[in-house]
Amino acid sequence: MIISWIKNIKQVYTAILSRKARSFLTVLGIVIGVAGVIIILSLGAGAQSLVLSQITKLGTNLIGVLPGKSNETGPPAQAFGIQVTTLIQEDVVAMQDKTRFPHITDIAGFVTGPATIIWRNQNIDTNFVGTQAAYPKIQDVEVAEGRFFDEREELGSNVIVLGFDIKQELFGETDAIGEVVKIKNVPLQVVGVMARQGTVAFQNQDDQVFMPLNIGQQQLLGIKYIQFIRGKVDSSDNVDSTIYEVETILRERHHISDPENDDFSVRDLASAVDTLSAITDSLKLFLVVMAGISLVVGGIGIMNIMLVTVAERTREIGLRKAVGATNKQIRNQFLIESGALTLSGGVIGVLIGVVISYLAAIGARLAGFDWDFVVTPLSIILAIGVSILTGVVFGLYPAFKAAKLNPIEALRYE
Repeated sequence: MIISWIKNIKQVYTAILSRKARSFLTVLGIVIGVAGVIIILSLGAGAQSLVLSQITKLGTNLIGVLPGKSNETGPPAQAFGIQVTTLIQEDVVAMQDKTRFPHITDIAGFVTGPATIIWRNQNIDTNFVGTQAAYPKIQDVEVAEGRFFDEREELGSNVIVLGFDIKQELFGETDAIGEVVKIKNVPLQVVGVMARQGTVAFQNQDDQVFMPLNIGQQQLLGIKYIQFIRGKVDSSDNVDSTIYEVETILRERHHISDPENDDFSVRDLASAVDTLSAITDSLKLFLVVMAGISLVVGGIGIMNIMLVTVAERTREIGLRKAVGATNKQIRNQFLIESGALTLSGGVIGVLIGVVISYLAAIGARLAGFDWDFVVTPLSIILAIGVSILTGVVFGLYPAFKAAKLNPIEALRYE
């Protein structure tokens, strides 16, 4: 039995290698499909690791308040570019009440926007963050030179703290502390330079500048509302109770009796991780299905070429039956050939998928992202297993057709 199978396998690979070009074109769909599955699973796992690492950098005990209502799993309206103006500075002040919010250690309101910062004859396009003195504690960041603005200055002093890259581009090795820069003709005195932070939450933290909230609101944006609030809780164990208290006081302040009418959303990073993971999982599933279509197309190609092969080898089949080959042996030979074609395509597809995934991971790391190269043995086994199954399923009809040939008619076939 084993000798018979080995003999069949040798015959199969001899037949495949005798038609190299046709065999490769036949399995091209399998190669593309398997490579696609490997790449999608690898990039999906890398993207999830990136998301988790970026959020972890922010800390697991942060809460965020965004304007606009959302359900528990969906993003708030502002995420779709809809400007919602329901949060104001007084909401932040209310959450600074230590008697009601004993677990909030630091809290701040934020506004952000694009800015062109000018110093002498130089100008740089960047982004500004209008915030409060608690920012370094909330974000757990340090100031490399000078200082961050204090609670007195956050009320509206014309001061600014530069991101690390902005300072280097504008001043180089020159001391920036005490210099005056302008944004929209608003003079701002440099009081500090942030330490290098790198990319956090998919944004280069070194390519931005920081100023008091009131300056960003009134003098740069000309608005009275704030875009979001971020707070730090003393322990991740107290996050849920703090979120409940924040929701309660905001409903009181905004005169909302029914939670269904909330005009704000309060989130913690754990829920953000769950939401983003669900999104990436759904996207991976969709893309894997798309790659699976290539496998189906490849399987149809396998079936067509095997039907051609049966027609080409009809006299050979008749001769083998005439000398004693059974229907089962003929069927098995063609099934093995079909499976061998897709196995070869699966192996090539895995190799291509692994190489592309590895190069993509290297490229992402060179771009500054904390991207992991992830190719699990399970994904490889699954990809190759599905490719072999595709060959067997789509090879069944040609194999049974070959097995049912009448030996006399087959020998007469021209």
